[in-house]
This record gives sequence, structure tokens and C-alpha cells, in this order.
Amino acid sequence: MAYSLELSLFITISSKRLTSQEPIVIDNSKTINQPISDEGSSTNKPKAFTSLLPIFAFIKPYKLMLALALLALLITAAVNLSLGQGVKFVIDSGFIAGSVEQLQSAILVLIGLISLLAIGTFSRFYLMSWLGERVSADIRKAVFNRIVTLHPSYFEENRSGELMSRLTTDTALLQSIIGSSFSMALRSVLMLIGGLVMLMVTNFKLTLFVILSVPIILIPMMIYGRKVRKLAESSQAAIADVGTYAGEIIQNIKVVQSYTHEVKEQHAFADEVEKAFSVAKRRVKQRSTLIAIVIFLTFGAISGMLWVGGMDVLKGEMSGGELGAFVFYAVMVAMSVATVAEVYGELQRAAGSATRLLALLEIESDIKELVSPKVLTNSAQSVITFRNVDFCYPSRPDSAALSQINLAIPTGKIVALVGPSGAGKTTLFELLQRFYDPQKGCISFNDIDITQLKLTDLRQAMGMVPQHPILFSSDVWHNIRYGKPDASDADVISAAKKAHAHEFIEQLPQGYGSFLGEQGVRLSGGQKQRIAIARAILKDPAVLLLDEATSALDAQSEYHVQAALDELMTNRTTLIIAHRLATVIHADLIVVMDQGKIIDSGNHKSLLKSSKLYQRLCELQFDKANDDND
Repeated sequence: MAYSLELSLFITISSKRLTSQEPIVIDNSKTINQPISDEGSSTNKPKAFTSLLPIFAFIKPYKLMLALALLALLITAAVNLSLGQGVKFVIDSGFIAGSVEQLQSAILVLIGLISLLAIGTFSRFYLMSWLGERVSADIRKAVFNRIVTLHPSYFEENRSGELMSRLTTDTALLQSIIGSSFSMALRSVLMLIGGLVMLMVTNFKLTLFVILSVPIILIPMMIYGRKVRKLAESSQAAIADVGTYAGEIIQNIKVVQSYTHEVKEQHAFADEVEKAFSVAKRRVKQRSTLIAIVIFLTFGAISGMLWVGGMDVLKGEMSGGELGAFVFYAVMVAMSVATVAEVYGELQRAAGSATRLLALLEIESDIKELVSPKVLTNSAQSVITFRNVDFCYPSRPDSAALSQINLAIPTGKIVALVGPSGAGKTTLFELLQRFYDPQKGCISFNDIDITQLKLTDLRQAMGMVPQHPILFSSDVWHNIRYGKPDASDADVISAAKKAHAHEFIEQLPQGYGSFLGEQGVRLSGGQKQRIAIARAILKDPAVLLLDEATSALDAQSEYHVQAALDELMTNRTTLIIAHRLATVIHADLIVVMDQGKIIDSGNHKSLLKSSKLYQRLCELQFDKANDDND
């Protein structure tokens, strides 16, 4: 029974390890950029394994846990090796000797070893798993901390889904390596060496038989197992395609339903699922064949070994206990070799993940901060000044978004930016918040070049209300309080009232505690806009940036919110991007932009005389408004 139990365990573990799809790596072939993929490829193995070494820097703070885990590992390895002698003792001193007392003593010794093995295995598994989870969490935090500080142009060139894969899939693979595979590799090496020694001590002739049998079993398994792994990767890629397709449809469900494409998308999704199933069928067939080969070769080798050993027992050249112990150690050696072979493959896959994660950690933001930044003051008359600013987006280096921008924005004034789409109005906002740096010229805030200011100080001085408000998948409290995290509930409610949002918030199922859904999907466009305005009001910034802040509101809401904004803009520098000129005709300064250039500036009356573009914009909008009124 002992032999059958160990043999079954061996077959199960070996076949599972050699055909395992765990850890699942869906996106390893879809790297953030090609150089990262090349470094992590299996064709560059020495460099790939070297790439794993920096990951161990994350283990360094937990040296005590690692030492305790290794101690538990050594103890369990020693106990495992002792079990073979326990089996021998039970057979020779108990069964064959026919002594009840000796059998009881042998069983008690065996139970003691098994108890020690259970305690040691618990300690090893817990400590190594804890270490893997802890290091994985630390790596995730380190990568996320770096991602949120990167310049926006980085996200123009790299998809958010791939970055999420780095945070989840790649770190999960490294967690498996550190918390499981690394421990299994060490244990298997110890068991392999110890098992071979014990085999030679038990029976040298049978040891030679085992040494010859192991390669015969493992070589076809490794060759065939590689095919299974490739099919497993294809299967996971197909499943990933299914998930991507479904995610896109769900995210745009209103568009799908408005065009009545439900049935069409059902058929298209069914086709994707069937493709995944077709690949999975081939994988299952190959895996089933591999398991059959494993069972046949393993049973064949053990049967041959039992025949040779049984003949020696019949001849009196070895005892039954020695044969039992030898089978035990042979199974142990085979399991160890199979585990080491599989861990080797996992290390290759982990090397690519480590390379990509380390590449993320090494990326430097294009937006640099000084070691000793200047302190932001409020003494200057012109709070914001653009001097000879030229700018091209990194993704479009040959197309100028702004050209020769010279603009002085006085403190406490309302400045409106008008012009057709693509004129560069929003780009000015992005440069002002230092999401990008201009290629030429400089931007100053209170007579200090913004590149010499601390980013948090610069951005804290500004409050942005975008044309398309961004809300988080949380409640109203969180979304408004995002403007000032330490604000009291009373402050949040006050800001909501000023933004004329309090009334509809109170009507939500849980009031301010109501969950708004992904991107605020449970609110209307006007309601989302008023939440964003309340957030900016709560922040109480020195400079307001309004990008068509009232565009999503109905006439009644716009009237109330505009009144709140008028109050908020008093004695505060305000920049307004406006396509609806009726909202900015009373601005202190109107700047007319076209094709990335400032072509004129002044107040409403002067621009009607000096700017043909402004005249045309007014005629189009006001004539349309008159037509609508008629």
C-alpha cells in the first residue's frame, strides 16, 4: 500500500507539473515594447536568468523569514529521507520478523517521522508562501508607485491593459516562483542528492538501473511536454481574446443596444468561444496522451526495477525491507528530477516577467523635478506667463500643437480661450499643469519657471474641471472629497450645494454614500459635471481651469452652476476654454487661437472689430441661437 500511495502521488504530481498551465501567463507575448520582449525571450536564456537576480533585492528585508523557511526545508528533506528507512524498519522488523512489539515500535517511529514531516511542511509552506505574497505585494506597490508618476506621453505609447497585466499577471508569476517554485526547486535538489545517496547505500546495483531509467522516462516527457505547454499558451491566448472581446462589448453596451447588434454580437462572441474551445480540445488531447505516456513509462520502469529487486529478494541477496526502501527512494528521486525540470521551465517564463517589471521600475519620467525646488509665492501681478512656447506631442513630433505662444494672464482675472477644435486650447492647460514640457520657451507661475517648482505645489494651486468629467468607481463622498482628502463631511456638502449638486445627491438611494458605478455610469452627464465642479470648489485653488465646465448641463442647471462659478471665480485667476461664446463674453480677456497659434486677444467688443475668426464664430453661434429662438 505504501508503494502504491507513493507511486500514485508521483504520477499525479509529475503529470501535473509537466503539463501545468500554472501560473497562467496570458500576455507574456504582448509586451509593453519590443526591446522588453526581446530581453525576456527564451532564446536569450543566460541573460534571462540573470534578470531574475534583482528581484531578490525585494526579499532582502525579510531575511529572517527566508532563514526560517530554509531551516524548515532542511528538516523536511531530512525527515523525507528518513521515511525510507522507516519503511524498511516496518517491513523487516514488523512484517517479516513477525513480532507484534517490533511492529508497534516501528509504526510509532513512522508516525513520529510523519508528524514531524507534517509540522515541517506546514512551516515551510506557510513561510515560503508568506514570503512570496509579501514580495509580490511589494513589487506591485513599487511598480504602481512608478506608473502613477510617469509622464502622460508614456501612456500614449503603452496601452493601459498591458500595464495592468504587468501589475497582475507578471507579479503573480513571480509570486509563484518565490513562494512555491523556488522552495520546490531547493527541496527537490536536496531530495535528489539525498535520494541518490540513500539509493547507493541501500543497493548499488539497483541504483544503476534507476539512473539509466530516469532519462528514458524524462526525455520523452520533456519533449512532449514542451508541445503541451505551447498549446496551453495558445489556449490561454484564445481565452484572452474571448475576454478582450467580451470586455469591449460590455463596456460599450449602450452603443451595441442602440444599433440593435445584440444578436450579431452573440454570434461573434460564440465564434470566439468556439475558436478557444477548438484550441483547448487539441491541448486536452495532447495532455491526455502525455499522461498516458507518463503512466506507461513510469509503471514499466518500476515494474522492471521490482522484477530485478524481487529476484534479489528471492535469492536472499537483499531483504524485503531494503526493496521497499529502495522503491521509496527511487520514486523520490524521480519526483525530484521531474520537479526540477518543470521549475526550470517556469524560471524561463518568470525571467521575462522580471525583465518587464524591472523595465517599468527603471523608467524615468520625462517631467523632471529639481532636488531643491523653489517655493511658490503669491507676489507677482501676472500669475501665469507663456513666453515663446513651442510644443509638439511626443507621439506626433512633426506636428506642432502650439507655436510661438506669448500670453500673460493677470492675477484674479478671467481669461477665455476660444477657437475651433484642434486650435491648442486644451494643450495650453496640459502644459500649464506640467503634464508635458514645451520643446521651446518657458512657462512661469508667479514669475517662477514652473520647471523650478515642486510638481505637487504647482498642481495643488490649480483646480481643473474637464469637459468630460472623470468619476471613480466609488461613492459620492469619495468623488467630491478627491479635491481635498482631509475635508469634513460638512465641507463636502457645502461644496455640493455651491455646485447645485446637493439636491440630486440627496435623492440617490444612499445619498452621499451611493455607489456611482464605473466612471459614474449611474449619473447623467449634467450630474457628473456638477460632481466634478463640487470637487474643484472643495479644492479651493488659486487658479481655476474650466474646460467647457457647463457644457453638459441643461439650461436651468447651467444657470445655477454658472452663478456658483461666478461666485467662486471672484478674486481668483480663471482660465476658461469655451466653444459657446455666450458664456465668456464678459471675460476680462478673450484669447483667440487657431492652428496652435494666438491670432488675437482682447475683450468681446474689441475682438468683434479686430478678429475675423471671432466674428465668424459669433455669427455662427448667435445666428443659430436666434434661429432656435424663432
